[in-house]
Amino acid sequence: MAKIVGIDLGTANTLICTKAKGIVLRAPSVVAISKTDREVVALGKEARRMLGKTPEGILAFRPLKDGVIADPEVTAKMIRAFFEYTDSISLFARPSAIVCIPYGVTEVEKRAVEDATFEAGARSVALIEEPLAAAIGTGLRVGGARGSMIVDIGGGTTEVAVISLGGIVTSNSIRVAGDEFDEAIVSYMRRRRGVLIGTATAEQLKIRIGSAHPSCDLGDMEVAGRNLDSGLGAVVSVSSAEIREAISPNIEEIIVGIKKTLEQTPPELSADIYDFGIMLTGGGALLRGIDKLITERTGIKVHKAQKPLESVCAGILRIIQSEGKMGNLLQYRGR
Repeated sequence: MAKIVGIDLGTANTLICTKAKGIVLRAPSVVAISKTDREVVALGKEARRMLGKTPEGILAFRPLKDGVIADPEVTAKMIRAFFEYTDSISLFARPSAIVCIPYGVTEVEKRAVEDATFEAGARSVALIEEPLAAAIGTGLRVGGARGSMIVDIGGGTTEVAVISLGGIVTSNSIRVAGDEFDEAIVSYMRRRRGVLIGTATAEQLKIRIGSAHPSCDLGDMEVAGRNLDSGLGAVVSVSSAEIREAISPNIEEIIVGIKKTLEQTPPELSADIYDFGIMLTGGGALLRGIDKLITERTGIKVHKAQKPLESVCAGILRIIQSEGKMGNLLQYRGR
């Protein structure tokens, strides 16, 4: 019997799970390739350390952007390497793969995911919409008549969905998420402080002192960058309040998307959501105070997932372990 692997193919991170071992891989979705022959030089954590630091003959980048594949060839090589690392593929056996996709992607974008996974060595590919997998992974009862709302803030997209009776009733995919937070911090530092920093430094600022609500501010952090006036190195102290100001327009877009989805929700399901609240997951759920801010702006209680970074992969794992009982949630593809 062919091994079934689940793949959370995210813009920022890729997770892989199997029925027997659970989650077997957590790695950044970053690849470093040689510019001459496009062969993989490094991937995962090693490639992420190379971002912005590579010599002329090597390019380190993320082959996915906004939740979809930007470079199919390199994405296939990345998935193949992850298959080999987790012993999911061999000379005599190819795995069946279940891969998550953002809600509402085009047929062309779906086909790109399928082709990259087949190219990596999969014998068959089934797709599942990311909000549905995340809801299952956080423990929401998606099969019942009760309405549930999930907000998954990832690296490239924020998925907002209302789920009932095993399907998505209404949903919005917002192409604003963790990556845009980082870019907003870089832009803020350039515009307001006259200092140029990299996205990796911006991410560290977000993780260490970032907040979405004034009550969750943590203080200051020193970072090194380049002074735009002198062109020389500079060390500046940045406050939580500044990070909050930098990313507030992006968070506002997410809140608008949540409100829009609530407006599109049938009244009976809206009542369920007001009773049971919103489930918040994805890497963006780790931003301090974002649950409190959403609660204040919508009037609905927000619950954070226990393991926000693993929710989607945990949902795929539950589908694999269901022995076909949740097969109706998948979009089966084959060759």
